[in-house]
Amino acid sequence: MSTINDPTITDAEAAAVMVMLMDDDQAARILALMDPGELKLLGEKMVALGEIGPRAIVHAITGFRSRAEKQGILAEDRVGQVRSLMEAAVGEVKAASLMERILPESQGSYAIELAKWLNPPAILPLIQGEHPQAVAVLLVQLDPAIAAEVLHALPPAEQTQVVHRIATLGQVTGEAIAMLEELLQRRIGQAHGPAAFAMGGPREAADIINNSGKAVEKRVLPEIAKLDKGLARQIEQEMFKFEHLFTLDPQSMGSLLREVESDTLIDALKGIEPDQREVFFRAMSSRAADGVKDEIAGRGRLKMADVIDAQRAIVAAARRLAAEGVIAFGQGGEDEYV
Repeated sequence: MSTINDPTITDAEAAAVMVMLMDDDQAARILALMDPGELKLLGEKMVALGEIGPRAIVHAITGFRSRAEKQGILAEDRVGQVRSLMEAAVGEVKAASLMERILPESQGSYAIELAKWLNPPAILPLIQGEHPQAVAVLLVQLDPAIAAEVLHALPPAEQTQVVHRIATLGQVTGEAIAMLEELLQRRIGQAHGPAAFAMGGPREAADIINNSGKAVEKRVLPEIAKLDKGLARQIEQEMFKFEHLFTLDPQSMGSLLREVESDTLIDALKGIEPDQREVFFRAMSSRAADGVKDEIAGRGRLKMADVIDAQRAIVAAARRLAAEGVIAFGQGGEDEYV
């Protein structure tokens, strides 16, 4: 495999280098903020780069620093930026609700946003036989290259009508957007079933129970187990996250760490921020903590799946110790969270 060591790499190649230098979870959070066109271009560059030499890496980092010093944060599509951040943080359903409260006058357009991620062959069945006005309203919201491919695939007789309406659209009313949204929801539902617009699930149920206190948990989960043991188990798994271990006092944490293999702990801590690791280090001797820190630094890049498996193993140990009464979360009382 050839080595890329040219300091004159393109901006897209430099961006690919920067992303590949990040941890997997950091890179994923960056990629989640990009639109489909940016993701496609970046993915192509990441695949094509091959082995990356030190000069190319230095060039990429220097270029990033130079731009950061000269540029501020643009206001363009700020709503889209905020929406993407919200979705990455709390999921699409909660983000949609938050955005309605942040921008109460905005029209929801989940199906339209979903259509922006589809390729032309997938978009075409959604608009076949529809009025040119509706097609025009959708195409102006797509990436121009995608819109061009969709237009090219339309029957020749329709192409002129659609382009004419695109050129004369002017201000699009909320009613027109709502009609397009309804059309796309219906067509996407017909093509892909209700799963395309699925809401809720074990994670959402766990979030609600977590914020309802122990009394609700003790009452609701056993009843759900009577109806569906598998579902109750999924909800429990979503309720008890690795982050909940951060609330343990040093004594409880020490009891937990005695049940955990060193390699498992190192893999688990590799996936969290350095300041979040302190709750674990405080339960160790200074010598042991320093040793774990050195092991983490020397472990190198890990697959996110390996980190998650390690964290799940520690959570399983914590659940067992909590059930045995060896460790406890919170300070007690009806309203403590788990």
